[in-house]
Amino acid sequence: MKIVVTFGEIMGRIASPENLRLRQSRSFDVTYAGSEASVAVSICNFGGKARYVTALPKHSLAEAAMDAVRSAGVDTSYVLRTDTGRLGMYFLETGANQRPSNVIYDREGSAVSITPAENYDWEAIFKDAGWLHLSGITPALSRNAANATLIAAQKAKAAGATVSIDLNFRNKLWKWAPGKTNKELAQETIRTILPFVDVVVGNEEDCHDVLGIRAGTTDVHAGALDTSRYPDVARQVVEQFPNISKVAITLRESLSATHNNWGAMLYDADSKQAAFAPLDEDNHYQSYEIKNIIDRVGGGDSFAGGLIFALTTPELSEPQIAVKYAVAASCLKHSIKGDFNYSTRKEVENLMGGSASGRVVR
Repeated sequence: MKIVVTFGEIMGRIASPENLRLRQSRSFDVTYAGSEASVAVSICNFGGKARYVTALPKHSLAEAAMDAVRSAGVDTSYVLRTDTGRLGMYFLETGANQRPSNVIYDREGSAVSITPAENYDWEAIFKDAGWLHLSGITPALSRNAANATLIAAQKAKAAGATVSIDLNFRNKLWKWAPGKTNKELAQETIRTILPFVDVVVGNEEDCHDVLGIRAGTTDVHAGALDTSRYPDVARQVVEQFPNISKVAITLRESLSATHNNWGAMLYDADSKQAAFAPLDEDNHYQSYEIKNIIDRVGGGDSFAGGLIFALTTPELSEPQIAVKYAVAASCLKHSIKGDFNYSTRKEVENLMGGSASGRVVR
């Protein structure tokens, strides 16, 4: 397979231990994370090839962030090391039962947010690449980061690569244009990028917040989704942007912070058909029930990573198989601490085949 390039920000993830509130904690668990980095790691852990592009300062914490990505086999040859800017961070408080998880961002002035698009060697980055993955998080950081995301999509298309984006609306970001609300700025910015995109990933909230499209009267906070409405959401996306060939929508039913139902839909614009996963024995949609979530942060990124890997792997690329693989991969991620999905292709395919008991493998 050709190399999958991902572009975006990697941060220090500062998490309170177990389920402590941040204000209770006197020590923290430190890992490194970022949406696009997580996708690259997933692809490499499944056996694919990925290259991660970002900008980072020249110090040892940034090296530690790169070590976390390199350890999975991700190519970091085109990471810019800068004399200005800082390593962004986010603080995570893991929820439980009816108390939701909470994220505090500390990303202002990060290296990737102040680095102009022209500083990246896009021609070299995409010379041997077949795919570029972006997210709606990086352009939410700053005007520079938004422009770099747009230029990356344009350069990738010019090089003949497929481009995907996870809409990933973050309400706590999108503050860089005074006089505009965060949703207005997100819609305006993402709409300039989507004409260069082939595959869109998101959830119902993303489609509404970024594109103004709603799945009927479905309430994502009610613990139940009307899945029959989601093909129409995808069709509306394609009607607005006819260049888009596939729309993937993750289907999360949040019963509590530690109990979710999880599945997804993949809409193919050419066939005008929607594939759902997982399915029961009668081929009806039946979500995975995840009752004891270890860490749900990064669940959407693990879905995107699984989907890209499947779509770029011939024997997995048929839409029904691809979405089945992506959902199984992201289901397993909910059992893994940290943002990265360390599941293997064999483990994902075992779950796809019905091995869901969690019995010890001896």
